[in-house]
Amino acid sequence: MSGAITMVVDDSPFSLALTTGVLAGFGVRPAFTIGRSVEARRILQEKPVDLLLVDTDMPEIDGFELVRWLRRSGPNPNAFTPVIMTASHIRRSRVAEARDCGANFVVTKPFSAAMLLERILWVARDDRPFLEVGDYLGPDRRFRNEGYEGEERRGRLIRPETVEFA
Repeated sequence: MSGAITMVVDDSPFSLALTTGVLAGFGVRPAFTIGRSVEARRILQEKPVDLLLVDTDMPEIDGFELVRWLRRSGPNPNAFTPVIMTASHIRRSRVAEARDCGANFVVTKPFSAAMLLERILWVARDDRPFLEVGDYLGPDRRFRNEGYEGEERRGRLIRPETVEFA
């Protein structure tokens, strides 16, 4: 994980420092620690990122809107970057909003180092395909594969994770 290009976006200097410190404990030195989503968007357009940790509640552009933009930012290769959202106050509706904007996972604050590591490892091993259905673009929202025996009707909706530039 030490070679992963990581970005942490959080408007709270305390949370930003805490998250960065936890990541440093795993040997991950975030390449980008940013307090504003506007700045994160600019960097995500220019630089490759392997993992994005973003707070849900921020001024100007909140974390949900940032992830929605990222998922729709093709042909930007960062459109498929794993995203873990962090939230101080999370209700069921906000978890659903995180899922629906295309985030891979939500972690509530305060989180333990073990919990964050577990979620990072989980998204690193996540093999769910990216789907484009209506206005949703992101990882398949189903976590369980129940062994469906019928015809796969989503095949045309599965988006390749490689981006070709014209």
